[in-house]
Amino acid sequence: MDARAIAERLRAEGYGHVFAWEDAPGAVYPTHSHAGETAHVVLSGEIAITTAAGTRTYRSGDRFDVPADEAHSARVGPEGCRYVVGER
Repeated sequence: MDARAIAERLRAEGYGHVFAWEDAPGAVYPTHSHAGETAHVVLSGEIAITTAAGTRTYRSGDRFDVPADEAHSARVGPEGCRYVVGER
């Protein structure tokens, strides 16, 4: 996965703040929300996102978007997770 190309694509979609992020194996984010919409493209590893609709695991090449103010939590897989994030 080319992080630079992904970042450029997210910027073209209107995400003003774009950055790469890495989580340690087993990291947990308790239920929270963001004031703005976020987009995430997984570069390596995996992350499970839980919303009111259920839990889904995302792996290398997958993209998940979280609408503004949507409550969600996350659990990172055993190998950690690297991803590009776009915020708007």
